[in-house]
Amino acid sequence: MAAARKVACLEIGGIPIALSTCDEGFLDLLRQRYAGFLSSSRPEFELEFDLTSTGTVSDDDVRVRREGGEWLMERGDFQARWDPRTGRGSVRQNANPYSLDSVLRILHSLILAERGGFLLHSASAICDGHAYLFSGVSGTGKTTMTRLAPADVTLLTDEISYLRPSAGGYAAFGTPFAGELAKAGENCAAPVSALFFLEKGAGNRVDELSSAEALRRLMRNILFFAEEPRMVEKLFATACDFVARVPIRRLTFYPDARVWDHVCNFARNFQGVPEHA
Repeated sequence: MAAARKVACLEIGGIPIALSTCDEGFLDLLRQRYAGFLSSSRPEFELEFDLTSTGTVSDDDVRVRREGGEWLMERGDFQARWDPRTGRGSVRQNANPYSLDSVLRILHSLILAERGGFLLHSASAICDGHAYLFSGVSGTGKTTMTRLAPADVTLLTDEISYLRPSAGGYAAFGTPFAGELAKAGENCAAPVSALFFLEKGAGNRVDELSSAEALRRLMRNILFFAEEPRMVEKLFATACDFVARVPIRRLTFYPDARVWDHVCNFARNFQGVPEHA
């Protein structure tokens, strides 16, 4: 008789996904790793895990393609299928949680693309009830910004920001996907007040960006793994909408806590819908 499948429901960004496995040890690993994001909500989607002893975490490029109505996701350490029509999928991997992180990021990127949202390579945090995003290439200071944050700032992530459209703009949600900080974000959300592209400098300064430059930088930092033309078009339209609705600026900063005064003061003083120069 086949072993009974055990289920943990993981809710990120308000989207509950059931993760099912026959392996009790893997289930315990899931519950520990995603402790702050476990949910009793009714799942919208389900992934069934078939564990294997082969394969290690891979630096290979992820391959994501559509085959018929299903999405296929592959890397050296996992193979996954997901059917958006039924909401069900299967994953073959070893018990390494980093492989699971990758599968979940890909799956959420596909779901969000259809719903007008996206994953952004950025840190994000909540101050005074509003979310601020800090993006840029590796080494520009995303994790530094979270480390410098005042005690009353709530960390959403230092690695992957989760963005969905909301009334009047976009909302940022906490994620369990940690970067250098090695700490999961808080499972909460807030409206996005500003996105800052980071550059290190001798002082703290906020500068305008043109619409074209803001869009170019945004597209460069969105996480999306599929090359299906319709999805890419939809994602581009979402990025254009985000640029039109959210203030996007360049933040040059010196790594001390005073930079947060500039961040919070900018958003408090900003009035109306942003119009990029």
